[in-house]
Amino acid sequence: MAPPTLEQIQHQVGAALQEDIGPGDLTAVLIPADRISEARVVARQPAILCGVDWFNTVFQQLDPIAQINWHIADGDKLQDEQVICQLHGSARALLTGERTALNFIQTLSGVATQAAQYVRAVAGTGVRILDTRKTVPNLRLAQKYAVRCGGADNQRLGLYDAVLIKENHILAAGSIAQAMQIARQQVHEQDNQIQIEVEDLEEFTQALNADAKRILLDNFDLVQLREAVAINQGRARLEASGGVSLQTVRSIAETGVDDISIGGLTKDIQSVDFSMRFV
Repeated sequence: MAPPTLEQIQHQVGAALQEDIGPGDLTAVLIPADRISEARVVARQPAILCGVDWFNTVFQQLDPIAQINWHIADGDKLQDEQVICQLHGSARALLTGERTALNFIQTLSGVATQAAQYVRAVAGTGVRILDTRKTVPNLRLAQKYAVRCGGADNQRLGLYDAVLIKENHILAAGSIAQAMQIARQQVHEQDNQIQIEVEDLEEFTQALNADAKRILLDNFDLVQLREAVAINQGRARLEASGGVSLQTVRSIAETGVDDISIGGLTKDIQSVDFSMRFV
């Protein structure tokens, strides 16, 4: 999956700057308009970096001749008190853009860091860690990019690039078999892009009988997951979801499922602490 385009990043940054600046930065005018300054950004904790393009775009929109020298790239590990970049440009622009730029990298690095923790937790099992659609509004592409920077994978971007048949879809269609049939009539089933969610082993068996190729096991306990894997015998790709934490993810992975999706990767964000200081 390709990263967000420059146009998409510029749009996100422009909206964020407008939200913060409004008709003008009342404090920055205390600084002479022609003053040039230098600053540096320091990581205040170990993390995985993400958001370089968003950070750069903030200052490019405020000061097109600003220079930013990065010592590290997206997806790299950060150490406590590590200088990650240095900036040179209009003092007003650096001051005005500081919070917006830091907001982007602290949020996206938080997502990448958490994704990396889950990936490490299941290392050696062969299980993929996936995100979901539980994202911050208008930051989905950025957050899903951050998930990949952390070494995890994306499930689907939105409602337009894959089918996920859930409980209410099944009820509206009449049955699991009917829902699968209608989905296949509407969508060419290529690359396993039709997935169905089941809530118990009976529904799981119905999905297998409907020749489902991807099945999401919603809130199955470990015993149910193992039984589903045994029944499946490799016929469908199995994804576990619901109630997943860093404490439980390894046990879930060891049941033999193929994927584990975690809404908390993009929903429950612990931002990374960065500081920008003039030098």
